[in-house]
Amino acid sequence: MVRKLIDEIGGEETLRALVEHFYDLVEENPEGAQIVKLHKRGHGMGHARVEQFNFLSGFMGGRKYYQEKHGHMDVKLMHEHVPITTEDAENWLKCMDQALLDLKLAGPGVERLRAVFRRVALMLVNDLAEWGEKRLPA
Repeated sequence: MVRKLIDEIGGEETLRALVEHFYDLVEENPEGAQIVKLHKRGHGMGHARVEQFNFLSGFMGGRKYYQEKHGHMDVKLMHEHVPITTEDAENWLKCMDQALLDLKLAGPGVERLRAVFRRVALMLVNDLAEWGEKRLPA
């Protein structure tokens, strides 16, 4: 039987700690300033913490809270209206990497998770200048 990543890291309790610590880092560090701004233009940081946990639980093989609530797990759809630059994606990854390190989460499963996070974060980079508005050519 293949062990689920959520179980490898210590279950929902550890995932919740990861999400909370990640968002603490986002809110405390300069790298997170734009991420905070984007979330505040949406539903806020409290909402982000809840939905990040909900999404990552299903994403990591646990209960699919996000899908149960929203009917899908389409990360592109979730972010299609949010202007995300490469710098934003890299800053998100930097904060998540730090959260994983701080919680001492390691091993092959966590390394696969880091690779998937990188792929997904860079996939979300788009050409929106403002909330839902396309960037004008230079």
